[in-house]
Amino acid sequence: MRILTNEKLVGFLIKEGYLKTPLIIKAFKKIDRADFVPDNLKELSYENTPLPIGFGQTISQPLTVAFMLELLQPKEGEKILDIGFGSGYLSALLACCLGKEGKVCAVEIIKELYDFGRQNLAKYNFLKSKRVETFLTNGYYGLEEIARKIKGFDGIIAGASAEEISPFWKEQIKEGGRIVAPVRNSILFLKKEKGRFLEKEFFGFSFVPLVK
Repeated sequence: MRILTNEKLVGFLIKEGYLKTPLIIKAFKKIDRADFVPDNLKELSYENTPLPIGFGQTISQPLTVAFMLELLQPKEGEKILDIGFGSGYLSALLACCLGKEGKVCAVEIIKELYDFGRQNLAKYNFLKSKRVETFLTNGYYGLEEIARKIKGFDGIIAGASAEEISPFWKEQIKEGGRIVAPVRNSILFLKKEKGRFLEKEFFGFSFVPLVK
C-alpha cells in the first residue's frame, strides 16, 4: 500500500517503533520529505524506501533516518556536523530539532548535490537564518577549524557508508558527544566518555558509499 502523505509516513514510523522521541517526531511532522525528492520521483516521496538523487547517491529510507536520529538524540542548542548532506533532508530534520540556538554544519563533496540540497533547505529558511551552514568539501576530514572554534561538535552523523569511522571525526567530537555513522552494512553509535569511545553496532542496513 502506497503512503500518500507525510503525516501517514510519520504515523507509520511511530507505529513500527522507529520514531519515539517527541522532539524528533515533531521534526518529522514539520519537514516534508517531498520537498527533498527530485521532481520526477515526487509521487514516491512518502514511500519507506531510499530514492536516487543522482551521482550514485540517495535520499535515505525514512526508517533508517528515523533510526539514526533516535540514536543521535539531538537536543536544542547543540552543534551537529552532518556529513554528506545530499538532498538536505537530514540537515533539515536536525535543524528543526536543534532550534534557533543550535546549528547544523552540513558538508557535501559533490557540487551538483550541494546545490540541490541548498535549494531544498532554502524552502525552510534554514540557510537565511544560518541555522544550517553548508560546506562544499570532503566530509571525511570533518571541519577542523569550526570544531576548534566551538570546542568540539555535540554530534556527528553521516548518511553514507565508509570502511571505518573517520579519525578526524573522533578528534572533532566533544566530551559526551555522539557519532552515528554507517560502516559497511552496519550503523555504528559512538559516545565519547573520558576521552574514550563507547561503541555499539547495529546490523542489517544498506547505504551508498561515502565519496572521498
